[in-house]
Amino acid sequence: MNRVVITGAGTINALAHDVPGTMEAFREGRCGISELRFRDVERLSVRIGGQIHDWAPEEAFNRQQIALYDKFTQFVLIAAKEAITQSGLSFEDPLSYDAGVVLGTAGGGVNTWDENYRTVYEEGKNRVHPFVVPKLMNNAAASHISMEFNLKGPSFTVATACASSNHAMGQAFHMIRGGMCKVMITGGSEAMLCFGGIKAWEGLRVMSRDACRPFSANRNGMVQGEGAAIFVFEEYEHAKARGADILAEVVGFAMTSDAGDIVMPSAQGAERAIAGALRDARLNPEEIGYINAHGTGTAANDKTECLAVSNAFGHHADALMISSTKSMHGHLIGGTGAVELLACIMALRDGVIAPTINYEEPDPECALDVVPNEAREAKVSAVLSNAFAFGGLNAVLALRRA
Repeated sequence: MNRVVITGAGTINALAHDVPGTMEAFREGRCGISELRFRDVERLSVRIGGQIHDWAPEEAFNRQQIALYDKFTQFVLIAAKEAITQSGLSFEDPLSYDAGVVLGTAGGGVNTWDENYRTVYEEGKNRVHPFVVPKLMNNAAASHISMEFNLKGPSFTVATACASSNHAMGQAFHMIRGGMCKVMITGGSEAMLCFGGIKAWEGLRVMSRDACRPFSANRNGMVQGEGAAIFVFEEYEHAKARGADILAEVVGFAMTSDAGDIVMPSAQGAERAIAGALRDARLNPEEIGYINAHGTGTAANDKTECLAVSNAFGHHADALMISSTKSMHGHLIGGTGAVELLACIMALRDGVIAPTINYEEPDPECALDVVPNEAREAKVSAVLSNAFAFGGLNAVLALRRA
């Protein structure tokens, strides 16, 4: 089996428009959650989120491109450019045939849906833009990356709610490890912060109106964010031969299904995914120093995840550091695992553990080291990134220091 490494990373999110800025925010424990600003926000009960307020698409794309790219696609292209530039790769033939893209998103073109429903139902118009369908389809971002960078290998999109990015990155890992491709562009994106997107989530009654406080006893719900993170996954020998700067090595992946409830998580399903990732990576539990938690800030998710970690790691659970960066950038739903992978790379490469901010009160059911409020310097050699989604879909990645 081939080894798989990461040779490029890019992002845009509520904390920053690039990877260095995002990692600086992680180190500082900076919060990117603020008041939402968009049309009809006053009709919402939830008015906070990890919104990218200073986003100006006209500075990155021309009018024709903006007409074709939903916001979630715009975010992907910005992040992909940063990642591929860092990797130093150019996808000329024959490499173009050995390179593909697999992305995660849950909602796809939610902004396009929202805008055009308004056009038809509220404004009473009988026509919409001819590019509405190619703009809103979930595979739009993956397709546009393939066209922009000449990627002629496998290209597709994974939609598994909050685990979409981790599932996508896991597939990219498998495809390179199994010899199908030499390079895969992977990650995820989400842009649900619009009236229709938030109004739908309000109905679930899992949203906080003031802050995201993962693992804190007074937590009262999740907070949504938006943005994207994209990575270049590359076969190790290919990267080594060209002298690439390796950010981290992807060493394991596992996915499970709870087969239980559509919204309530299962500790057993999450535990099996964690244990499976360790087995796949051939890592002992004691070798893991840090876990980037799913950590949504809901009562059910946080205590279930802590139970799963405790069961999977046994006595070593007390020595683990586990934090949720959602407290800073919000929950990007299908794109969240990708942004969170940046914290894993930072832990491995820089020896800095991103904190769980807004932590106020210990919870006996979340009695792990959640790195409260302040980043921590710590040398770790292997980490996990957890993602547990509605529908009982679990996906865990294992990474090792390069």
